[in-house]
Amino acid sequence: MISPLAYIHPEAKIGENVEIGPFVFIDKNVVIGDNNTIMPNANILYGSRIGNGNTIFPGAVIGAIPQDLKFRGEETTAEIGDNNTIRENVTINRGTAAKGKTVVGSNNLLMEGVHVAHDAIIGSGCIIGNATKMAGEIIIDDNASSVVPY
Repeated sequence: MISPLAYIHPEAKIGENVEIGPFVFIDKNVVIGDNNTIMPNANILYGSRIGNGNTIFPGAVIGAIPQDLKFRGEETTAEIGDNNTIRENVTINRGTAAKGKTVVGSNNLLMEGVHVAHDAIIGSGCIIGNATKMAGEIIIDDNASSVVPY
C-alpha cells in the first residue's frame, strides 16, 4: 500500500509489495526493490538503491549528499542490501568521487540515530548500536557489533 500522502517522483522505480507510509519522500533516480516497508516521514533521496525486504523507520534519511567539502555534486549512490532494519533517524549518505558509493550489506540492524557517512562499507549481519556515528571511507566487516551483550 502506498499512502496518498507520500510523494514519489515519477522517475523513481518501486518494486512489488512495497508499503510506503504518509509523508514519505522518494526522489528521482531511486530504485527500491520488493517487499520493503518505508514508514512515515522517511526520506529516500537521489541515488539511493534499496534491495528487498527492508524495514525503514520514521525519520530515516537515505542518500543525502555527503557531509564532505570535497563533494562537488558527482553522480554517486547509497546502496542498501536486503532484509535490513533501519531504525528511527538513521542517516546514510551517498558516496563521493573517492569511492562512488556508500554500501550497507544485508541482514543488518542499524539502531536509532546511526550515521553512515560517505563511501563507508558496512558488511552483512551487523548490529550497529544507538547513536553510533561512522566517518567516511570506513569498512565494517560482516557480523560486527557495536552493542555489548548482556
